Amino acid sequence: MLLVMAALFVATKQVLDQHPAWGYVHAFAEAAMVGGLADWFAVTALFRHPLGIPIPHTAIIPENKDRIADTMAQFLRENFLIPTVVARRMQTMNIASAAGDFLVAPQGDTRSRITGGAAELIAEVLESLDPARLGTQVRSGLKVQLAKLEVAPLLGRMLASAIADKKHLPLMDGLIRWTGLTLEDNEETVRDIIKNRANAVLRWTGLDERISSSVLDGLYRLLAEVLVDPEHPLRHKMEEGLETLARDLQHDPATRERVEILKRDMLENPAIAEWWMGVWERIRQSLIRRARDPESSLGGELRLSLAELGEALKADVRLQNQVNRFARRTAVGVSSRYGDQIVQLVSETVKRWDARTITDRVEGAVGRDLQFIRINGTLVGGLVGMTIHFADGWL
Repeated sequence: MLLVMAALFVATKQVLDQHPAWGYVHAFAEAAMVGGLADWFAVTALFRHPLGIPIPHTAIIPENKDRIADTMAQFLRENFLIPTVVARRMQTMNIASAAGDFLVAPQGDTRSRITGGAAELIAEVLESLDPARLGTQVRSGLKVQLAKLEVAPLLGRMLASAIADKKHLPLMDGLIRWTGLTLEDNEETVRDIIKNRANAVLRWTGLDERISSSVLDGLYRLLAEVLVDPEHPLRHKMEEGLETLARDLQHDPATRERVEILKRDMLENPAIAEWWMGVWERIRQSLIRRARDPESSLGGELRLSLAELGEALKADVRLQNQVNRFARRTAVGVSSRYGDQIVQLVSETVKRWDARTITDRVEGAVGRDLQFIRINGTLVGGLVGMTIHFADGWL
């Protein structure tokens, strides 16, 4: 435009005497050049020295970038990071509902990235932690919690509930069968015990063999009768013993103390600690494999959990209020406690930029508008020149 205005200025200079209208065109071209050059100088002076000449009060942004950084940071602090402003802005936002819409929406790729990232994060966390140290910490936590828990009343209530619901009967039947099988596997040992306790006369007459066989047969017959007869007296005795045990576990101080001593001994037993470390390591490795395996059910479980969470966030108004309240309080707390640090981060980041970087970034962000400033300056300057030429003709 400067070149066009310069050419128009030279051309109209030759024809000013031919018609008064050329005077207006000539004045327009002359003032347009002045306006264009003035705005070019003003815009350029913001970012650098025009034509490389160190004219005072030029290259304003590079020369004052530290002050600009502090001003930007202070503006951010005073207008955006004030707790009242943050609270008022978030009062109109339903973050929980927006999160629910995102989780429920059928966005396959996004959902896959979320679940894949979550699964990979789980695997990396489990791998990065020291397995022995983590297992020890988990064991210590369980040990502390179990030490606080009095297990005897709990076991007593569980046993009493099982007896009331007749759930102890399969256990009794299994115990009777196990006793029979154990007796069968150790039949020769039982015979030897009976023979060793028989006197010499019985052994000399051979009655010890008959006695041991009779004892074993009687035991087998007794176990079979107890197993098939629900009303057998021995079964009733066993049930009475279980009921007594359930009652003592809940109300007898001596029984409860014995159980607590047994619990403490087990918790202090090194074998239990070693067993738990093995269990924990198997659990850890299994979780890592499932997290890394795309065909495992872990991804499906995560997707299902995310979808259920999204539905809850959309449908449950009470949950929305709680989540939004928590988000609002968190944002207000962050702005109140860390607002100065955020401002300082912005200020220090801008200060660390070199002059060329900040100039290029600001100029790149508003470059198109800067061109229109120059264009407008040229046109407005031309119109002002025509106005002055018109006024000069009337004076």
